[in-house]
Amino acid sequence: MTELNGEPAGIRELTALAMTNYGHFTTMRVEDGRVRGLSLHLDRLVRDSGVLFGTAPDRDRIRELARRAVADTTGPLTVRVTVYDPDLGLERPGAEAEPRILVTTRPAAAPSLPPLSVRTAAHRRDLPEVKHVGLFGLLRLRRLAQLDGYDDVLLTDERGAVSEGATWNVGFFDGHRLLWPEAGCLPGVTQELLRRGHAGPQHTEPIDRDRFGELRAAFALNAGVGVRPIRSIDGVEFDPEHPVLDTLRKEYAATEAEPL
Repeated sequence: MTELNGEPAGIRELTALAMTNYGHFTTMRVEDGRVRGLSLHLDRLVRDSGVLFGTAPDRDRIRELARRAVADTTGPLTVRVTVYDPDLGLERPGAEAEPRILVTTRPAAAPSLPPLSVRTAAHRRDLPEVKHVGLFGLLRLRRLAQLDGYDDVLLTDERGAVSEGATWNVGFFDGHRLLWPEAGCLPGVTQELLRRGHAGPQHTEPIDRDRFGELRAAFALNAGVGVRPIRSIDGVEFDPEHPVLDTLRKEYAATEAEPL
């Protein structure tokens, strides 16, 4: 399913997104017409539209278009909502914009995936607080990591402080508390739901690579799979079956999903 403002997306409109590559999006896992953190996804779309376009999309319209996309389907789906203007060109990106809503769907990933082996790379996304469509740098680093035998990449600043994964947030457990990186990164929906729902202590602070050896567990977070264990970072091993990971999965599963 690929629809633009509720109509089948044409070649011209999709080509414009590929060629100009200016816009933002959010990705949701839809099960039985419901989404965990739907309000947060909508908040993100409104906030990021304000940053990139100076406008705010209609939240009810987004929900309506997403419902259309999943109607008459079965099984969990990944729904991506992209906001962009097909008429905004490379030559005059400063022209007045009229953003449209592109909704695409694909089968969702399995809710339980094997633990990740990742390596770090010094990189900061452009405008990291926005979930924008400029993914080249991230995909290049992910590709290079995979060519070297890793599953993915974890971003750091030039001093080695952790920020985020290529397309996921990261968290750690030090044996007593959940630790979240204090860094410029995308505020994740799944991360925020866990922050609100976790019953134990947690703290946000800088997390440098040289601290990995003192941490007990590491995990990746995104809306597609929820909580995914990390078994190693730069060769430093973590326990992919640490009890805290099961606790986090249960807390996330207990989050009430909102209807589209």
